[in-house]
Amino acid sequence: MIAIALAGCDGDSIAPSGRALAPLSDKMVATLAEKNMDKESPILVRIFKEESEMEVWKKNRDGEFALLKTYPICKWSGDLGPKKREGDRQAPEGFYTITPGQMNPKSNYYLAFNTGYPNAYDRAWGYTGSELMVHGDCSSRGCYAMTDEQIQEIYALARESFFGGQKEFQLQAFPFRMTALNMAKHRNNPNFAFWKMLKEGYDNFEATHQEPKVAVCEKRYVFDPAAPENASQPLKFDPRGKCPVYRLDPTIADAVLEHRRAEQTQMATYIARNVDTVPLRHGIDGGMNPVFAAKYGANDGSNLYTVAATGTDAPGALPREANPAPQPAAKTTVATRGEPQAKPKVAHAAAPAQVKAAPPKMVAHAAPQVEPRPQSKPTKQDASAAPQVRTAYSAPAPAATLPGAQPVVPTGSFDARWSAFH
Repeated sequence: MIAIALAGCDGDSIAPSGRALAPLSDKMVATLAEKNMDKESPILVRIFKEESEMEVWKKNRDGEFALLKTYPICKWSGDLGPKKREGDRQAPEGFYTITPGQMNPKSNYYLAFNTGYPNAYDRAWGYTGSELMVHGDCSSRGCYAMTDEQIQEIYALARESFFGGQKEFQLQAFPFRMTALNMAKHRNNPNFAFWKMLKEGYDNFEATHQEPKVAVCEKRYVFDPAAPENASQPLKFDPRGKCPVYRLDPTIADAVLEHRRAEQTQMATYIARNVDTVPLRHGIDGGMNPVFAAKYGANDGSNLYTVAATGTDAPGALPREANPAPQPAAKTTVATRGEPQAKPKVAHAAAPAQVKAAPPKMVAHAAPQVEPRPQSKPTKQDASAAPQVRTAYSAPAPAATLPGAQPVVPTGSFDARWSAFH
């Protein structure tokens, strides 16, 4: 039995259903063929908060990762920046590893997989939190929420890659697309030093289209390390300890260093031109891709990040009303001693005054003054109520069981097929 009873953003679970075994659509199979990819080949996932987009990359027959599809994210919570403590509503940023044991076919939010937060870097800094997911249902409390149709396709792509022999896939979660221009625009953010570190891994992938190898030492990420020539011992990394002597993998060093130099030069040029910076935001609660914001009217009185849309139609069947998570409690700033801080080059006025300026291609609205509500889990429909039409692939409702009874897992089910991994 797969030990993955986690569900969505909480620990509840539902009986297994056929949705976890739904095949890839004919359209996706055709797209794979067009892009010279096998459905069993490895995948890699990238998330961009500010743009509210998720990319699925897949290794092609030439041995390189190529972009398969970009999915608009329906909802993410919190602000730009890493998650640091339980209950801060932040969606994680960093490099995470997804194994078969983190896939959840029994999620209350259609389907889900656990991001793996906290990873070695997060734990080295003492960050807390758990059960941070990518799931369906367009409802977020520190998670990345998609539509049910989207998560079904993403889940199926991951499932087929695991069946093809991939032992784990990499999830890269970024605050924004880490171009030289975006870095220059965010140079005054307190998280800038952390983001510069993430950009090293971002640049390695951009330069090579190969999954970067990730290690942690001295409480920082290290990307694609290799042992020095004539080393007698393999590299060993301690997330809190001193980094061993290492070098950048020589098989990719030329391409990576050339790309990094170009990016650093371009970023310095933007800063020298005094490109406008993105003001710090207060009261922001996550983001929603414009294709969903238009559906729900979220651009009218909502406190969300929105940027230019990449499409015009919201993918999949959406709930009649958005499923927002509970209102956040008042934020409390907690300084982490010893954590690297950015050194801004341009001084700004106090944070409240900065809200008056708006960066290009970004819209932020002040949150309406409402009485805070207590934290609670998103409410699901009662089983006795009429089922809501959600997707073309939704499985029929599971049969009722006696109180305390264990649901029956049919032969050939998702749980049975995945038991070999445990």
